Amino acid sequence: MIVLATLGDGLGEGLAEIATALRVPVLLAAVVALVACAFELGRYGAELWRRHGRCRGVGLTELVRQAAADPADAPLYAYRAPSAFAAAALLEIAPARAAGRAAEVEYALAGYELSVQRRLDRTRILVRAGPAIGLMGTLIPLAPGLAALGDGNVAMLAGDLRDAFAATVIGLLVGTVAFALTLSRTRMYTEDLTALERA
Repeated sequence: MIVLATLGDGLGEGLAEIATALRVPVLLAAVVALVACAFELGRYGAELWRRHGRCRGVGLTELVRQAAADPADAPLYAYRAPSAFAAAALLEIAPARAAGRAAEVEYALAGYELSVQRRLDRTRILVRAGPAIGLMGTLIPLAPGLAALGDGNVAMLAGDLRDAFAATVIGLLVGTVAFALTLSRTRMYTEDLTALERA
């Protein structure tokens, strides 16, 4: 019984040391997740700018039809596509549609879907990773903070709580923004895929 209690204390102490060693990497991961989220937010803004700036008045379905009617000018029509994915798909679909090669059109649509999934996976990872990193960043500083409270060191506890709450806020912010980006992008890309299929 004493051996088991000693072993349990040793394992608990070892796990506590590992958790303490993870404090700085977890806080760095929170900063990296925040920077990645800001990057994706900027990229989303650029997508919206392109979508509302270049595509005014003409839908993607009509652009594909015009490009198929005039394959030589397909790059001009692709420039007005609402996204880079749609532009690449248009450049593949227009000549294939003009030549009646249905299999190539299907390949282009499949390529579009794969490209979209790769883009969406970035924010989907942040949706899961942000809150997880935030929770780890919350729990790790609490152990030394509570130990400091037991020793009467309130100043150390206050510092540890500040780090813990900051990690929580960053994790929730990353998760929320990434979730909103994922939903909005999914809707936009699905609309574009529908327009490409109609064409």
